[in-house]
Amino acid sequence: MPVRLRRLRAAAREAAPALLGFAAVRTLGVAMLAYWGHRLGHPAAQRMATLWDAQRYIDIAVAGYDHGLPAAGGLTGAPTDNDYSNLAFFPLYPALIRLVHEMTPLPVTHAALLITWVASLAAAWGIFAVAAWCHGRRVGVLAAVLWGVLPHAVVESMAYTEALFTALASWSLYAVLTRRWIWAGVLCALAGLTRPTAVALVAAVVATAVATVVRPRGQPGGWAEEARWTEEARWAEEARWAEEVRRPEEARWRPEEARWAEEVRAPEEARWRPCLGAAIAPLGWLGFIAWVGDRLGRWDGYFAVQMLWHSRFDWGVSTVRQVWRACLHPTSVPLTWVVVTLVLCAAVFLGVVVVARRQPLPLLVYSVVLLAIAVGDSSFFGVRARFLLPAFPLLLPVAACLARVRSGGVRVALLSTAAALSALYGAYLVFADAHAP
Repeated sequence: MPVRLRRLRAAAREAAPALLGFAAVRTLGVAMLAYWGHRLGHPAAQRMATLWDAQRYIDIAVAGYDHGLPAAGGLTGAPTDNDYSNLAFFPLYPALIRLVHEMTPLPVTHAALLITWVASLAAAWGIFAVAAWCHGRRVGVLAAVLWGVLPHAVVESMAYTEALFTALASWSLYAVLTRRWIWAGVLCALAGLTRPTAVALVAAVVATAVATVVRPRGQPGGWAEEARWTEEARWAEEARWAEEVRRPEEARWRPEEARWAEEVRAPEEARWRPCLGAAIAPLGWLGFIAWVGDRLGRWDGYFAVQMLWHSRFDWGVSTVRQVWRACLHPTSVPLTWVVVTLVLCAAVFLGVVVVARRQPLPLLVYSVVLLAIAVGDSSFFGVRARFLLPAFPLLLPVAACLARVRSGGVRVALLSTAAALSALYGAYLVFADAHAP
């Protein structure tokens, strides 16, 4: 059997509990949607593939992008659906929808859902890989399951880009942690073609590359040695290396110490890789921004489109105003606003925790920038929690705390309760709420 295939099979076996746990909680969520859809006479799959932004991606996959800004504009007067431009939506997801639709007999809506479901599994695997690298296999499994039971986890099963973006982001961050710089840059560039918040991932890759290149020679540890490995993590890594002792030397995975040693022996040759990875990372995001500008005939074309969607960075003024309103008058605001307020408060608290615990640099930069975007943007308040779905490193302290719970039954009970509440709230967002999730 080829070496790469053996490695993939071994990695899949290691991640199997995380993938099965994530699939179980998301199956519960989708089953709840199917039940509500049957009771209301609205097919759940159709709602999941065409609700709010999902319909925009379907339209782009079928008919392409707008050629200009709306004539009326959304900056003045009461906006209508025609006042918004689909140039705000990045191209990778609709391109994949079109590709799958043309290569298979699937309708375009089913193709969109298929991509999302596959991407969500890839994201769960990536979250497991990152969390296991930092804290051990048990924390990795719990982190993947926690991502599937978040209040807005229903979006991970809808025709939205959060699942695809999280998959690309998690594996890009894992590539940074394991010193695979070219892969990190390529995956980051693809993420930059998926969502505008990819600037957080670009910042993480570039900042870590710079920290690696400028560290003093002879100090190979740098930021990476600040990661707090548990005994379980070290045991898992040692077991994986030992598993391949009987294989030829060229087929064995090199531990991180060997990678560091290689960079110390040949710093000039080794350090071009982080530079190249950092150079590749922003190409997707910058490329689409430039393409929109060229299509509209103005250098700030993409930002003009965002203004139509009332999205700009106001340093959190609108967020603080809405949070204050939800806290003072919780009965006068929609339920979704209360949930979003709780999610934002929890995210800010966890952001402080990951900074205090000194998470590895790429995870820290990624989480903090995503949190800043979610809090600082002036767009519709109800979508802020969805913006934070890709910020999975914020879940690592929670997963680590759950891993320290001695009773497995207690862990199962907590996760099962969270899964049930997430499924119920997801059905509410899809079938009852009047706003975009």
